[in-house]
Amino acid sequence: MSVDAQQVAASQAGAAPPKVSYSLSGGIVSRLAQMNVSLAFTSYQSGFLYMLGAGPQGKPQLHQSAMPKPMGLCSDGRGRFVLSAGAQIIRLENVLEPDQRINQLYDACFMPRTQVVTGLLDAHDVGIDSSGEIVFVNTRFNCLSKPSQRHSFAPIWKPHFISDIVDEDRCHLNGLAMRDGKPAFVTAVSKSDTIDGWRDRRANGGVVIDVEKNTVVCEGLSMPHSPRWHEGKLWVLNAGTGELGSVEFSDEQQGLGSFKPLTFCPGFLRGMVFHGKSAFVGLSRPRYDRFEGLELEQRLKDTDSEPWCGVQVIDLESGACVDWFRIDGDIGELYDVELVEGFLCPMTVSPNSADAATLITHEPL
Repeated sequence: MSVDAQQVAASQAGAAPPKVSYSLSGGIVSRLAQMNVSLAFTSYQSGFLYMLGAGPQGKPQLHQSAMPKPMGLCSDGRGRFVLSAGAQIIRLENVLEPDQRINQLYDACFMPRTQVVTGLLDAHDVGIDSSGEIVFVNTRFNCLSKPSQRHSFAPIWKPHFISDIVDEDRCHLNGLAMRDGKPAFVTAVSKSDTIDGWRDRRANGGVVIDVEKNTVVCEGLSMPHSPRWHEGKLWVLNAGTGELGSVEFSDEQQGLGSFKPLTFCPGFLRGMVFHGKSAFVGLSRPRYDRFEGLELEQRLKDTDSEPWCGVQVIDLESGACVDWFRIDGDIGELYDVELVEGFLCPMTVSPNSADAATLITHEPL
């Protein structure tokens, strides 16, 4: 099933639209509606935050709004989420009441309400702790951080193998798994402690780290991303091999686990969110012509497959792809995916758009 121009609602905020086409499985929109959610995903390449939901008569509705280098997404309860975006962290709030609609269509309108200027930290994944504070992966400085009232950031944790808080992307810390309102696990491409050292370890230097213990709990991975804790299990995307899997702990006392693949997806995997027995997984095509030096390139050849850009819905029991959304054309890279609970057809507003200046709402007196 294809999405034509009449089925796509695009808020471009003045940006020149990339040449792109969308297609989707026949069941993904009804699946989202049955879950009472919509799907959000980011592309720093296009500079858009996307919202896929169900429009009138259950037809697919895709909304996109311009954001500065949109990366990590985190839901912060019903009607609110946080986005890492270039030199800032943005908190967006739904400003509509349950009985309100915009253009008789959108049941939620997420406005940028708080923008924390951090500077260009190459922030990746973002989370919200139990006190409501933002936690983000500060990739440029190899640490977990929180916003600071005075400075660009306040570091709260670094891997044991990183010797100092320094402006050098040494290990390419990228992913964050929250558990019980606290940072629980992170992923890094390597354990390197020298500037750009991770680039020479992309094939098998990747690790998952337990934040509280500050110990490696899984190693030998290829560019791991998007660790997530779901139903008592730690899930990880082994991006360099195209595998979704979990970390199995055979020795709980020692705490060292091994990666157990569930399924192969034809792309570089980043961005994952769960709903029950389903995982929504983001796929990207290679930045250049090839996945040079990664097992993923050979896996694609072995399966006679071309790399995808889009989102696949994976059944956690069978490992099968049961629904999908695909992007072809100029957009080849996604970063994160999230589910917007309780809304079937949401929209977002760009911080620099005319709507951000003219759409005024207020609290009741």
